[in-house]
Amino acid sequence: MPLGGTLAVTAGATLVAFVVTFGIARWRERYDTVDTLWGPGFALVAVVAAPLGDGSPVLRVVTALLTAVWGVRLGVHLHLRNHKLPEDPRYVRMVESAGPNPALKLFVRVYLVQAVVLWFVSLPVQFAMYGDSFGVTAWLGVAVWLVGFGFETIGDDQLRRFKADPGNKGKVLDSGLWRYTRHPNYFGDACVWWGLYLLACSSWVGAATILSPIAMTYTLAKGTGKPLLEKGLQRSRPGYATYVERTSGFFPLPPRRGRVS
Repeated sequence: MPLGGTLAVTAGATLVAFVVTFGIARWRERYDTVDTLWGPGFALVAVVAAPLGDGSPVLRVVTALLTAVWGVRLGVHLHLRNHKLPEDPRYVRMVESAGPNPALKLFVRVYLVQAVVLWFVSLPVQFAMYGDSFGVTAWLGVAVWLVGFGFETIGDDQLRRFKADPGNKGKVLDSGLWRYTRHPNYFGDACVWWGLYLLACSSWVGAATILSPIAMTYTLAKGTGKPLLEKGLQRSRPGYATYVERTSGFFPLPPRRGRVS
C-alpha cells in the first residue's frame, strides 16, 4: 500500500481506539483510562502499519516489535499503578471546570487531542515500514532504544519498590537511576523515540519525521511531563527542593552542588 494509504488507515485505527477507550472510561467513570491506552496505542499503529508497508521485512518486523514491546509494557505499568488509586486529580479538575456536558469537552480536549498527538509522534514508526534496508542507522536506533527501554523499565521498577515501602512515605527517591536524573523514566521514554526515529532514517523520507521525537521529548521535559509532576512534588515532598539542587532534571549526570535544570 502507498504511504499515504497507510497513514490514512493508521489515523482511522487510532481514532477508533480512542473512541472505544472513551466509552470504556465513561462506563468505568474514570477518565484516566486514556493513560492506559497511550502505550498500546503506539503498538496498535505499528502492528497495523507493518503489513501495509513495502520496505525491508527485517526493518518492518524490528520496528513493530520494539514499538509493541515498549507500548504494551507502558500500558500494563500505568494500569497497575492507576487502578489502585482514585481518579487522577487532573481529570477531576477538568470535569469540575468543564461546565455543561463535561464528557464531550473531555473527549475533545483530552481524548481527541491525544489521538492526534499519538498519530503524529508515531510517524517515524509508520515511515520506517517503507525503509529500504536494515543498515547502520537502524542498528544505532536499536542501541538507543535499548538504552531508553532500560532506563524507563528500571526507573519505574525502582520507584515502584520505593513506594511499596511504608517507611518511605513522604520521602524522596534519590538512589539507583534516580540519583543521576530526577526522571529516568522520562529520559528513557525520549531515548526510545529517538531510537525508533533512527530506524526510520533508513530513508530520507523517514528522516524528515524528526519533529515527532522532538515533540515527544519536549512534552516530557518541558510540557505536560516533568514540569507538572515536579510542581506537585514540590508541595508534597519536603526534601524535594534539595533533591532538585543536586540532581539533573532530565539527562543523567553525576550529582552535584547547585541547581541543575
